[in-house]
Amino acid sequence: METRNMLNKSGDAKFPFYLPQDFFLENAKTKRDDVLPEILFLTTFPPRQCGIATYSEDLIKAMEKQFVYSFDLKVCALETDKEQHTYKSKKVKFVLNTSSDDSYDQLVQNINTDDNIKIVLLQHEFGLFTDNVQGFNKFLTQIKKPVVVVFHTVLPRPDEVFKANVQHILDSVDGIIVMTDDASEILTRDYVVNQEKISVIAHGTHLVKHIDKNVLKKKYNIGDRTVLSTFGLLSSGKSIETTLEALPTIVKTSPDVLFLIIGKTHPTVVLNEGEQYRESLEQKIKELNLSKHVRFVNEYLPLDQLLEYLQLTDIYLFTSKDPNQAVSGTFSYALSCGCPVVSTPIPHAKEFLSNNAGLIFDFGNSAQLADAVNRLIFDVELRHEMVSNGLHKITGTAWENSAVKHAKFLQKISNDQIELHYRNPKINLDHIKKMTTNFGMLQFSKLNQPDINSGYTIDDNARAMIALCQHYKFKNDVSDLKYIGIYLNYIAFCERRDNLFVNYVDMNFNFTDQNKNENLEDSTGRTLWALGYVISLSNILPVELTQKAREIFDRGISNAQRIHSPRSMAFMIKGLYYYNRGAKNEDNVTIASMLANRLVKLYRHEASPEWNWFEGYLTYANSVLPESLLCAFAMTGNEVYKDIAKKSFDFLISKTFCDDGIKVISNRSWLMKGGVCEEYGEQPIDIAYTVITLRKFHDIFKDRKYLVKMEMAFNWFLGNNHLQQIIYNPCTGGCFDGLEEHNVNLNQGAESTVSYLMARMMIDKYFGHENEVYHRRKTRSYRDKMTVN
Repeated sequence: METRNMLNKSGDAKFPFYLPQDFFLENAKTKRDDVLPEILFLTTFPPRQCGIATYSEDLIKAMEKQFVYSFDLKVCALETDKEQHTYKSKKVKFVLNTSSDDSYDQLVQNINTDDNIKIVLLQHEFGLFTDNVQGFNKFLTQIKKPVVVVFHTVLPRPDEVFKANVQHILDSVDGIIVMTDDASEILTRDYVVNQEKISVIAHGTHLVKHIDKNVLKKKYNIGDRTVLSTFGLLSSGKSIETTLEALPTIVKTSPDVLFLIIGKTHPTVVLNEGEQYRESLEQKIKELNLSKHVRFVNEYLPLDQLLEYLQLTDIYLFTSKDPNQAVSGTFSYALSCGCPVVSTPIPHAKEFLSNNAGLIFDFGNSAQLADAVNRLIFDVELRHEMVSNGLHKITGTAWENSAVKHAKFLQKISNDQIELHYRNPKINLDHIKKMTTNFGMLQFSKLNQPDINSGYTIDDNARAMIALCQHYKFKNDVSDLKYIGIYLNYIAFCERRDNLFVNYVDMNFNFTDQNKNENLEDSTGRTLWALGYVISLSNILPVELTQKAREIFDRGISNAQRIHSPRSMAFMIKGLYYYNRGAKNEDNVTIASMLANRLVKLYRHEASPEWNWFEGYLTYANSVLPESLLCAFAMTGNEVYKDIAKKSFDFLISKTFCDDGIKVISNRSWLMKGGVCEEYGEQPIDIAYTVITLRKFHDIFKDRKYLVKMEMAFNWFLGNNHLQQIIYNPCTGGCFDGLEEHNVNLNQGAESTVSYLMARMMIDKYFGHENEVYHRRKTRSYRDKMTVN
């Protein structure tokens, strides 16, 4: 592959960084050991079976999945004299016997003398360090690297001895992570700690696709029974007997109920007590005559199987009797699988089940538990409401989001010794295909389930046609052709000869009244853009597709003279630009000039030294306006178009980019000239249009800043936004519909999902393929010092 990224005399790149992928991979392999900063996890770790081991493994996987060429994650596995393991994972760099002074001394020496270790992340549970508290405290004071402690339990109202031990930890570390607001409040109220030292990062959970319950119940031989479940490593603290004592009351009204107790006995419990607790439960089941209503799944299930058990569950029961248990991973997993939850009032439950997201009952109160379960069994509407509310609360805690929040906090504590580069997820067309019927792409979804009642729009089908054409162009996947054909047929269905294209079609394929009440100019412009893009690929697409697109375009462009909406004109210019790349036509150049001149006139009328824009406000799809002028310049060579395109786009960038990210114009209230725009209300489509425009500006101007901002903008989808939450859902292949002030809109409609794919394909073209070491901060020394022969 010919290298195109020659450097100029100042060391700046003149062209995109089209280095061969092997260069980056080899560079990563040869430099990984001495370049990547190392984060050392002090934690229990598999094959040890405990909640913290699972938590750390999930967090490490998530951080490596979310970031590339950013850090090297290693583990120091925690053991005791009584419990030791053999570790096969290459992640395990050290082993610490917390019973031994010598082990602590050796570890602190290893940490302090290893220049590659930049930060230590300590997973703390009081039981892990009880064998040698003095040795642990001494160890903390001797570490010369930044230390962050994750408190899995925070105990309120401590006595003086206990408080002194905890205070020593708080004083010795540089950062503190807790998993609930309640835990943060306890630390600041009952201990002495600066609130700025604390970061609240909820216990992570897994995104799931939500498989049909009936399918899963059949798979696991449950039939159509009503399933209650609980899971986790068994110990008396789970208080499973509370559920068993409630079951007779539940069974009286719902004789089909089956209670699943999922999980083997905790290994430490087996070590100290054997199977005494499980046997006591089995005895109680016999005494209460519940053998037909209780099933033990006595296994430490693999994750995929566990998530399927939770998805087939109708009501999840969390019965822990420890009021000081701050969080539960089991509780989080159940919520993410769409389970309505009935729980004892641990802090985690009180925070996440508020506002009708679940039901709470008192510790050990089986009568209250029975009432809550019966209420949910018979009130289907309430159950569905709780599922929806629970999902909206818990999805923000997905492991992907936990990874982003951990990485950002660790970067801060390390004094920026860690440089973060987001890793692009694999391209996944599942949701786009799921949203597409034989007629076209549906408009909306409820979560990730297509909403047939929402009908269809030409806007969504036009954008989807462009996205699938891009995918076909870069991936040569012949299955794309079916979907391109469906979207093109939808456009043909909406064509009205000598008139604007119709936008809205209902589920029964009828044009709706919305078409009479809304301006169809923008929809017509988008449609011509899409048709032009198909025509531009005449050399690779089947002739019947490009010929049909050309015929529809030639008829539709006759509407250009009557179009005056700025965005519609911009979309049309883009369509004309792409048309001419596939089939030269001087009439198209003339039409493009006419439309571009109208945009120039708008700009000259409205622009001022402080406001270089076409209108007296910034609204939606803003970047399309300067991009279209750049397309007109490429067609005509008219320098006026180029000059105004640059001035207007640089102005837009100044309003939407900050030092490390993007904030597009809020759809709550547009930015008026001389006014202030509200924050939040950011939509994926505006991010996508910005990425596409940045690509075009880099093509023309060869200015590295556009490439840098292109990466920054795309990372908005991956968690580089004010909530530090992913907008693209890698589990489903869908994209969430919007970023609000406190939450993400979890519906995954056509507009957002297609917008993500369009942006993704631009990133793929410029920075390489998914899961490769491909994108670097262009302003950092690694790239600036790179030389190419």
